Amino acid sequence: MIPSEIIEEIKFRCDIVDVISGYVSLKRSGSGYVALCPFHSERTPSFHVVPERGFFYCFGCGAGGDVITFIRKIENLDYVGAVELLAKRAGITLPERAEPEYAKSGVKKTRIIELNREAARFFHARLLESQKALEYLKSRGLSMPTIKHFGLGYAPDSFDALQKHLLGLGYKVEELTAAFLCGLSERTGRPFDYFRDRIMFPIIDVSGDVVAFGGRSIGDAQPKYLNSSDTPAFKKSRSLFALNFARHSCSERLLLCEGYMDVIALHAAGFTNAVATLGTALTDEQARIMKRYTKEVVITYDNDEAGQRAADRAIRLLEAAGLQAKVLTVTGAKDPDEYIKKYGAAAFRRLLEGSRSKFEFKLDAILEKYKIGPDGTSDDESRIKAVSEVVALLAELPSKTECEICARRAAERLGVSAENLERDAEKKRKKAYAAERREQRRQSLRLAEGLGDRINPDKLKFRQQAAAEEAILGVLLLYPELIPDAQKLIKPDEFYTSLNRKIYAAMAEAGASFTLSALGQILSDEEMGRAVSYMAARERLTKNDLEVIASCAKTLRESRIIPGTLAGGDETPPDPGEIAKLILKRRGGK
Repeated sequence: MIPSEIIEEIKFRCDIVDVISGYVSLKRSGSGYVALCPFHSERTPSFHVVPERGFFYCFGCGAGGDVITFIRKIENLDYVGAVELLAKRAGITLPERAEPEYAKSGVKKTRIIELNREAARFFHARLLESQKALEYLKSRGLSMPTIKHFGLGYAPDSFDALQKHLLGLGYKVEELTAAFLCGLSERTGRPFDYFRDRIMFPIIDVSGDVVAFGGRSIGDAQPKYLNSSDTPAFKKSRSLFALNFARHSCSERLLLCEGYMDVIALHAAGFTNAVATLGTALTDEQARIMKRYTKEVVITYDNDEAGQRAADRAIRLLEAAGLQAKVLTVTGAKDPDEYIKKYGAAAFRRLLEGSRSKFEFKLDAILEKYKIGPDGTSDDESRIKAVSEVVALLAELPSKTECEICARRAAERLGVSAENLERDAEKKRKKAYAAERREQRRQSLRLAEGLGDRINPDKLKFRQQAAAEEAILGVLLLYPELIPDAQKLIKPDEFYTSLNRKIYAAMAEAGASFTLSALGQILSDEEMGRAVSYMAARERLTKNDLEVIASCAKTLRESRIIPGTLAGGDETPPDPGEIAKLILKRRGGK
């Protein structure tokens, strides 16, 4: 456990508005801020930040908590990992601790990073000795300075070359397998080198540590690309190749490529703001990481059907992360690497400046789908279908001005009236907004009734009691100084639902010194969001005092199946006169 005074100091230095505004665009609303939620897709802002209370809450998806919860959720970290990230931001040194997030093998993250560093040195040395590997890289247009800059290497065509080297340095087979540098034969159980006869690409994080490897086969071996699996030092869904270099020159724009070779070719040609995912489709985590470093991402995927489908998906994830997304159309070549080799860096720069917006990219796809254009063969039915899809696309645009400009552009190519497109788009937008609000109301009702509640499943059985518990907790979360008095009115074991009992027990243990961060160490992200929902609901009400707590405690007590008994024992209920005295004391009476 990290001492509470250190947690509070970190939160004091890491203002919740400053931290969250690094991920989403916040707009002032009354005494707080609102934004489009980064944790679910929405068109109207339901994400609220209340700086005075130090919490955020989304009325759409239920995400909520303090600044630590936000970092934990958006960066996909555990509680301690989120605290460490914020501590680094605040310039606070945390006490030494044992690392808990190791693989089942028990191998430490630091040990795997050491292993990877030695492996990278081994692979690079073998590359310099291999004429075949060097000739392959040179045939791809890579110079020696570029090869050294990226630390490229070669894994020999051997089942034990790497393991012999690493075992000779004192590492163990268990450590090699935990780092995915070796595998184990299913038949014999003997270790073998995971990468063989492959060009090796070290994956380096922004701290400069080698955390994993990608390997490309030189010959016909399959798969063509082989990547490290997740380890305590590496999560594929949260890593980007060459971000360690690109982060220094990407404040305005990042180029997102499909593969290592595209990135290396772009860097060699002077486009040092290029990165790539690691053999997988873009993830929402990678999109959020890019948001930390840039404002705009240009997708430079291969110019084939699969590449365009991947680009369409990437656009959605990038926009959900708050980034402007554009798509580069590579004409006359299958990818940026080939284009630069054919036409040069200057031509690629001109191509880059002509990148298409999301609307242009999707409009082109619709027109191509229905064969609409100078050489098209579309009939009226196809044109009507195309118009319908374009209207849906216009309805998604964030402003009427943008809709007007894009409607004119689409109308010219479709041969229809721009005014009609705008009118139909506005109707569709209003209809979608109304449907979204109805769905939010349905979700709110379901939540209130406890239907399908995975976070607090007891709520469905005890709706009335759960409502009373939520009111008690909401008041206490807003006013922790009432906790000692509340303890005289109700005990944790008098709560019906397990989640609320756990929250109240934590409050009772901390007493008046309770803070929201105390829950972060015992609750999951979803449970934390639920707790904050109680606070957000009560904050909108004018009456939040000991009288509310007393009334709700009475509701819980009177709803007992066996009158006069409590959930966990046979304590006598507080005397009504004592309750009145507590309330009068709070009001300053006698």
